[in-house]
Amino acid sequence: MPRYAAIDIGSNSLRLLVADTAEGRPMHALAAERIVTRLGASVFRSGRISKEAMTLVCAQLARFAEIHKSFEVLAVRAVATSAVRDASNRQEFMQRASEAAGAPVEIISGQEEARLIHLGVQAVWPHPHQRIVIIDVGGGSAEIILSENGRMEAAFSKPLGAVRLTEVFLKNDPPVATELHRLDQFIDEKLQKPLDRIGRGPFDRLIATSATAAAIVCAVNRIPRTRRDEGDRRRATIGQLRAFYKETSCRNLAARQKMQGIGPRRAEIVIGGSAVFLRALEAFGQPSLSYAAAGVREGIVADLSARRVGRELSQLARDQRQAVSQLAKRFGVAPKHSKKVADLSHELFVGLLPLHRLPSSWGKLLEAAAYLHDIGHFISDTRHHRHSYYIVRNADLAGFTDSEQHFIALLCQYHRKTAPAQGLAPLDGLDAETIRALTLLTPILRLADSLDRSQEQKIEHAVCEIFEANVRLALKGRGDASLEIWAADRIAPLFAQVYGRPLTLIRQRS
Repeated sequence: MPRYAAIDIGSNSLRLLVADTAEGRPMHALAAERIVTRLGASVFRSGRISKEAMTLVCAQLARFAEIHKSFEVLAVRAVATSAVRDASNRQEFMQRASEAAGAPVEIISGQEEARLIHLGVQAVWPHPHQRIVIIDVGGGSAEIILSENGRMEAAFSKPLGAVRLTEVFLKNDPPVATELHRLDQFIDEKLQKPLDRIGRGPFDRLIATSATAAAIVCAVNRIPRTRRDEGDRRRATIGQLRAFYKETSCRNLAARQKMQGIGPRRAEIVIGGSAVFLRALEAFGQPSLSYAAAGVREGIVADLSARRVGRELSQLARDQRQAVSQLAKRFGVAPKHSKKVADLSHELFVGLLPLHRLPSSWGKLLEAAAYLHDIGHFISDTRHHRHSYYIVRNADLAGFTDSEQHFIALLCQYHRKTAPAQGLAPLDGLDAETIRALTLLTPILRLADSLDRSQEQKIEHAVCEIFEANVRLALKGRGDASLEIWAADRIAPLFAQVYGRPLTLIRQRS
């Protein structure tokens, strides 16, 4: 399955997510980290990121880089939000942060932040046919989003983050009545434009995201902070939220820290954050909020997967694809079959990346061999794989080096019959890396070819699911694909020998 990493540099916390993705399936988190940094506190006080905050964030980003690099992700996207947008020394921070994260850090707009939050919620808790409002209260800003039938119809980013509101309005502990009154007035003023555009419903659900939302839901449902995951999709009624806000705003920090569901750092800023949710529920006329454990980082992963980022590195360039297609056509290769084998080969190459860990460039040569593997039928159906090797090895194939062309020819030869092995004449002179790549890619090409055994393109997708004990291949297609499954089953022993895990085939209807 394609694997991506997301880094969210927020005003209150720093987050990392590494996840596997597959079309039509929930993302599978492999690593998730969250560190409270209070990056925005100094920005909202002085307009600059403090040296202490910058040093802390960069040290954690370096640690995050070690984590995502260990998973060999296809791509990583790192974004910075409200606090960095407002900081006068953001250029210095961006340079240091990018070096530490091992990826370019980009400052995103409030609209882009809202888009990613919406994608994250829809990926984790889909609402394809509902009209919902999503409210995310971060450290520096709050995003208010209208979603209809799975599409973002309107989005607003307002300076209503929990850290920002605490720094600007709440000077006493606990806050005094005048501070709370000014806070409410400010929130109402900022919510007016979203309210004018979105209105008071009807809505199927109001979804709240962020750690403040998690704290509220856990507190009113008596869920310990250590089991915060259990709060996902749980509700807090407007009455419960009013009582929670009243209780937290009357207690000092030490007392708030003892409340169930609220962490010691969250207790510092929970009053401002919960005030936003309460005023929003009242403004939009909603009886409750439901917490969704999703946000910017889940949206980043969903977006990278939907745009197939990184997978293009393992596919042929236009000129290369044209060259192999023309050669295949000249020798009478069935175009629909070769295209299907090429598509399936690429899907398997990307899906098995966590196991084979080959550089993306090898995927291009696999795709080329998929187009050309049957070219030897032009000479004879008997031992056509050997004829394929001869034709490809000696063809005038533009866009490839001699060693690349030799590798493509070898894959064509080994797409059936004997598997690659040391001592066979065609392998003489190849280095260990090339032989390893040939060994790992041979079962993939054979599987892809088998999955179109009838040459009727009955298998549309082959989704890899990698487990400790085995690899499961979920086949999505149409009609009777028993011939394809039988043919692919015959490759399973070679796959197990090469990859060290048995292969299980599962048929799924499209």
